[in-house]
Amino acid sequence: MTDEDANKFPASSIPQLRKLAHDLSNALENVMQGAYLLGQGKLDSQSKKWLSLIDDAAQEAARLNREIREILRSQS
Repeated sequence: MTDEDANKFPASSIPQLRKLAHDLSNALENVMQGAYLLGQGKLDSQSKKWLSLIDDAAQEAARLNREIREILRSQS
């Protein structure tokens, strides 16, 4: 067994992980779209801070999900 083989997920788990990553992408897209739409309205400064927090967290979660999907692509 090579080091590369040791770093691979069991083949049977990859489809389920891909589905979960896809579903997570869909959920994150809804959060990002909602944050964008909220940002189009008139917000007080406190609401803008909360919106920024939500948007930043969603962007980071999307970045992490892209990394997970890249790893899963490399497994096949």
